[in-house]
Amino acid sequence: MARPLRITYPGAFYHITSRGNEQKPVFKSKRDRGKFLEYLESASERYNAVIHVYCLMDNHYHLLLETPSGNLPQIMRHINGAYTTYFTNANGVGLAN
Repeated sequence: MARPLRITYPGAFYHITSRGNEQKPVFKSKRDRGKFLEYLESASERYNAVIHVYCLMDNHYHLLLETPSGNLPQIMRHINGAYTTYFTNANGVGLAN
């Protein structure tokens, strides 16, 4: 079942959570966590996102995020897309796994 659409508007606050497929780990090393934090920083710079709080668990993460520009979909596409590409390449994850 698809996630319901979020209402987006400038100045909104969101509690975002994202979990790995089949609850598998999304962070396997300190390097993975560091790379994810780099993508949070670049989302903040590129899309004017304000990350108030984050929590990285082994198989998911939480963000308290503010969108002064009302552009949550672009922010999340950047964070999740860039990190997924990194994680797949860094950890040898592919269709056969």
